[in-house]
Amino acid sequence: MTNTIPQIPDIPGVPSFRVDVPGSRLDDLRSRLAATRWPAELPGVGWSRGVPVAYLKELADHWRNAYDWRAHEAALNTHPQYLADIDGQNIHFLHVRSPEPGATPLMLLHGWPGSVADFLDVIGPLTDPRAYGGDPADAFHLVVPSLPGFGFSTPLAGPGMGAARMASVLTALMSRLGYARYGVHGYDTGSWVAPRMGTQAPEQVIGVHVNALLTFPVGTEGETDGLSEADQERWQAMQNVNDGYLQCNSKRPQTIAYALTDSPVGQLAWIVEKFKELTAPADGLPEDSIDRDRILTAVSLYWLIGTAASAAQIYYEEVSAAEWGEPERGTVPTAVLLSAHDVTVRRWAERDHNVVRWTELGRGGHFLAMEEPEALVDDVRRFFRELVRPVPVPE
Repeated sequence: MTNTIPQIPDIPGVPSFRVDVPGSRLDDLRSRLAATRWPAELPGVGWSRGVPVAYLKELADHWRNAYDWRAHEAALNTHPQYLADIDGQNIHFLHVRSPEPGATPLMLLHGWPGSVADFLDVIGPLTDPRAYGGDPADAFHLVVPSLPGFGFSTPLAGPGMGAARMASVLTALMSRLGYARYGVHGYDTGSWVAPRMGTQAPEQVIGVHVNALLTFPVGTEGETDGLSEADQERWQAMQNVNDGYLQCNSKRPQTIAYALTDSPVGQLAWIVEKFKELTAPADGLPEDSIDRDRILTAVSLYWLIGTAASAAQIYYEEVSAAEWGEPERGTVPTAVLLSAHDVTVRRWAERDHNVVRWTELGRGGHFLAMEEPEALVDDVRRFFRELVRPVPVPE
């Protein structure tokens, strides 16, 4: 397959970037996978106590012998990429301009355990709807950053890089790129950061679109009274979730990182369990919802760059270090898209955000950009169609 190198426009003061992982790291990965020391497991427990050994052995063998990192690296490199210093933090990002001159600038924010690769299936339809049978008026100029501490947005500049600080860095990035008015989409961690961008820069952010939004009770009297049946089910599911990974990431991110940074199978198990739990259908395997090699691309980005510790720090900042209470309500128009998996409670979402669009998809899981890309694209288009007129493109 020919690797087409894109023409990368110059951005003053921001160097271009290409993913080019040294071959020695790939050799090291294969050697470590071959030398894995496998644990025993209890008979007949399936997935109930974690990832089954037989499943993980087969997946690790595929990673070692069949998965082609270079092909997926090349797929990332078909898009213009940059590495900027924003307020002392390295930020890696894709900047994919639409061929439509009146396209709306839009930032896409991933979550954990995700990356910019999550959005590969939606970049084309969002930037060039005409080529996909859509209305060219729905076109977007896309900025797709690796969140601080994730992917190539490393190292972290220091402690305190919670959602609010990430939002500050990313609004500064959009200003650096010359975008005075733009939208933001985010899921998971991105759904923490995107609304804060709207709160910090309401004159710049025209709208916030989220999926996999988390909403919580804040201790006010009667906040769980009279919830709809759907919201009661979501609240119950939220309370019943297996939060073992959350406890480790939020309380001891550095300690768990030693195992994940030293063992690729450890990193693989840590991430693939979340794909199993968060994809739909719940009784299926992760690859029933997302291509196996796309999942391995996500794992490879964490492993090859060594971001187990830095990507977990956001949990510490938001769960262990944050001061909880009723949040400042955003004023920017916000759209919430719910998959069949999501546990977003509508009353609490409307308490915290200016929700003007609420869509219950009824299918898909946590990773809609990979599981249901057409549905995500359609909802993003519909939301911003109601908000925008042609936006001037920076010179």
